[in-house]
Amino acid sequence: MTESLPLLLRAARGESVSRPPVWMMRQAGRYMKVYRELREKYPSFRDRSENPDLSYEISMQPFLEFEPDGVILFSDILTPLPGMGIDFDIVESKGPLINNPIRNFDQVKALNPLEPKASLPFVGEVLGRLRESVGNKAAVLGFVGAPWTLAAYVVEGKSSKNYSVIKAMAFKEPELLHMLLDHFAVSIANYLNFQIDSGAQVVQMFDSWAGQLSPIDYDTFAAPYQKKVVDLVKQVHSDTPFILYISGSAGVIERMASTGVDIVSLDWTVDMAEGCTRLPKDIGIQGNVDPGLLFGSPEIIRSRIIDTVIKAKGRKHILNLGHGILPGTPEENARVFFETGKNINELIAKI
Repeated sequence: MTESLPLLLRAARGESVSRPPVWMMRQAGRYMKVYRELREKYPSFRDRSENPDLSYEISMQPFLEFEPDGVILFSDILTPLPGMGIDFDIVESKGPLINNPIRNFDQVKALNPLEPKASLPFVGEVLGRLRESVGNKAAVLGFVGAPWTLAAYVVEGKSSKNYSVIKAMAFKEPELLHMLLDHFAVSIANYLNFQIDSGAQVVQMFDSWAGQLSPIDYDTFAAPYQKKVVDLVKQVHSDTPFILYISGSAGVIERMASTGVDIVSLDWTVDMAEGCTRLPKDIGIQGNVDPGLLFGSPEIIRSRIIDTVIKAKGRKHILNLGHGILPGTPEENARVFFETGKNINELIAKI
């Protein structure tokens, strides 16, 4: 019976549910004391994310503490890059570093097609263990970075404020960039299919830096490759809900909905009611509480969550933050977020 399936999975599929499911982007991470203690013992991010025992333990930490409706794989959007022949490191307080940025045709032609089962077996192991551990108490989420965002990292070589290197490539050597983006689209689709085969029940694609594009360039360099990933995954796993998230997406919300995804994840810069009017009725909505709110009082956290849920009433809605939870967020406030979400019907009834 579908009632026995996880609440988040049923909601993401558009079934009638008793309340919006709730989870947080980046819910496994630096705001939790237990994670920071583990990081002291294992300072390398890649060690933490690519060792299946550590990745599984970290993925489970917020579930054991707060029991959200979704448990997301602890990994990184850059994790599949070495399987394509691109090495990287993640330096604490500096972020990702690409040792040999992609800048020419020869480098793109030399990239390997991603074979996830061979190069990312630890991901499959962790997802399988998560499914076994949480059962139907929560949905297991997998995720990837979108082609544009992966390209932004590997072309720039690191995080960027203005993305001048990849934009120069886009406007001077568009054929080169399109070749790279297409390679990533096929590889990422293979990776998502592997995650679903391994146990992921809902998947999310992060195009974190597509919000840096003008709408016309989004239509050229981001949306077609988002759609290619979605299409390739849906050919194999048509019933797996697919979420798309872009930071700073206010200008392209309607475009996000046209990529074939099931759910658009809104950041906090768009009012939930406005977001609902701008998206087709059949498209679900995730979000979109400001993560900075979790530094506030329990009262303001509850009132803002109630406001968000009321505005999304009648829509397929997954309660989440509008971005990842911030380092330094008080754990007790994260608890308020989750508990408010799980008791939302009673709280709204008291208004």
